[in-house]
Parts: sequence; C-alpha cells; structure tokens
Amino acid sequence: MVDPLPSPPPPSLPWRIGSTAVMAFTGTVTRAFMHSANGQEANGLDKFLELLDERKDIDNRQRGLITVSNHICVLDDPLMWGVLPFKYHFNPSNHRWGLGGHDIVFKNKALSFFFTLGQVVPTHRLHRSPYGGPFQPTMREAVRLMSRPPFTSSNPNQNPTTPVDQSLHSPDITDPFTSPSNAYTYTTNGIDTFPAPSAYATRQYAWIHIFPEGRVHQHPRKTMRYFRWGIARLILEPEECPDIIPMWIEGNNEIMPEDRVAPRWVPRIGKKCGVWFGENVGGEREGVFRELRQKWRALVEDNKRKGGGGLEVGVLNDELKYGKEAVALREECTRHVRGEVLRVRRMSGLADEDPKEGLVETWREEGGKREGRMDDRSLVKDM
Repeated sequence: MVDPLPSPPPPSLPWRIGSTAVMAFTGTVTRAFMHSANGQEANGLDKFLELLDERKDIDNRQRGLITVSNHICVLDDPLMWGVLPFKYHFNPSNHRWGLGGHDIVFKNKALSFFFTLGQVVPTHRLHRSPYGGPFQPTMREAVRLMSRPPFTSSNPNQNPTTPVDQSLHSPDITDPFTSPSNAYTYTTNGIDTFPAPSAYATRQYAWIHIFPEGRVHQHPRKTMRYFRWGIARLILEPEECPDIIPMWIEGNNEIMPEDRVAPRWVPRIGKKCGVWFGENVGGEREGVFRELRQKWRALVEDNKRKGGGGLEVGVLNDELKYGKEAVALREECTRHVRGEVLRVRRMSGLADEDPKEGLVETWREEGGKREGRMDDRSLVKDM
C-alpha cells in the first residue's frame, strides 16, 4: 500500500463562504416555512442536538454520523431539517451531506455549484445509467467521508484536478479559487469532474443523511419500500463504526403530494408534519451492527491473505463486491437498518407494516422501475 499523502489545505475561503451561505439560506428559509406556513413537531430532538454539539470540534471527532429515514416527498431534504435551530444551519462542517441524482440536480453548471456548495454529491441510478449501483465512485466518496483522511496517492480522488468542461450546460465544476495542485477532484463516469469532499481533513468523520428507499414513496398506509445496499457500505466499511440515528418523517407528503395539480412546483401550506429521532444504534455500542462490522473485517482480512491485497478505504475488489459472503453481509446489514427505522415508525404511533413490504420481490410485482400511481395505490417519484 502506498503511504498516505498529507491532507491538502481546506477548500478556499470563497468556497467555504459560499457553502455557508447556501446552507444558511436553505436552512433559514426551510425553518421559517415549516414553522410559519406549516406546523412541524420534533420528537427526540434534544438527544440528537447533544450529539451534534459533541461533534462541533472536528479534530476531536471519533467517528462519522449516519441519519437514515423514509422518503415521502421530493423536498424531504431540506424540509425535515427545519426542526434544527437556526444556528445549526450556519455551520456546514457540522451539517449533513446528502446524495442527489446526477440527472436531476446536477444537470448543468449552475445546479452543480448550488448543490455541491449545499453538500450534496452526485449519484447515478442504475436503472437510468450504467454508472449507477452501490459501487459507483460517489459511494467511495461517501464511505471516505465517514473516515479520516489522508488516503493514498494511488486513489483517484487524490489526483490533481482534471480538465473541466467550461460550458454552462456541463455539470463539471471545481473550486475556482484553489490552486490546481490542491483542488482534488473525482469523476462519477470517467468524463465529468466534481470536487472530492473526502480529500480534506475538515470533512473527516462527516455526517451523511441517506434515503435507502432510493425513491419518494407515498403510500396510504405509510409503509416503506425495500432498502438498497448503499447504506450497508456506509456502516460496514469506514474505519470506525459511525453513529447511526434512525428517523421517521411524516406530513411532508402533504406539502408536495405526487398527485398535486398545477402549479406543481408550489409547496402546499397549512400542513402538520413531524420528525422522530430514534436512539443511536451505532458507535461503540454492543449490538448487531458491531457484530456485522466484525464479520466484515474478518472477511476483508481473509481476502487479503488470499492475495486480495491491502485495499484503501472505500475501494473493493470483485470478491468483496460480489462474493457470496460479502453480499450476504450487506443484505443482513440493510435489513437491520430498515428494522431500526421501523422501530422509530412504531414510536410515531403507526401499526406494524406487513413484513413483505420490505422485500424486493414485493416491489417487483408493483413495477419497481415505474413512476406515478402504483398497483398498491402508492405514489412513486424517482429522485
């Protein structure tokens, strides 16, 4: 394994100011909207804020943070974070990173700048792009955001910036105020160029929010789709087990219902919404996720002894991607994550859902790659 490079300087001051401005503006508008034009209640918020306060000092962070929830509205993020007091929106280094559709929110340079400054990274959906799936470059970035840099010089995101398409129609961006030798980038498809957030020590052990359903799902019984495997990579692969906070959100689907009439882009008002925060089920706690990580570590070591070599954080060989044991561990981890979200769902007062709701086979019967009204009366939007 190649020795790690020193971590580069933080992103430029203008870039950091821009990120603070986007995060603060979005958070302020969202909180004002959710607490004036609508009603938003938070349950279990105090403990979550205590956890965020413990993470303010970047240098003293010991692990990453994952929040995971159901997905019921195209505006869940940022609407759900209207529960956070204003001051939390002015500190991007202690705010969430999210995953956004490459073909939706990274269509051109303007959108790329806004969402990148807003701490969103571009992801491809496998049913729309051959570059999608749980092993795409952005998932490597996400795993590394859960870890501590520096990484080795052999990794793609530790190379000096590649040429950027200057066309306004291109999604390519980089920090224009950083020297090329310090502007670390990566590509999601071998063509585009985006800043590599995990290269910087100021992003170590970051907070990532993820919607494992992968799509908006508005069901009359408030059930969830099956969860995708990406969440398992974020739990199993980082160097330290992240804190894991399961969440449940309600009411946002009434602000932006998928069957809304024109003007469709206008959020509805006068709705009652809620956000529930569950207990931390990750970190140093004894439990299923710690056991699964131990099994993963053993699998990685066994692969190394068999000649798989020492792999950097976020990098997997074929055996660790597609091997039977690796696949089984991801499936089990994903199933337990969904179970923890269901536990918080139960806290909100809802009855237990039918266990088959979480099966891939159930969703395939409803046409897993369609949008709109499904056979089970749910409304689905690809996001």
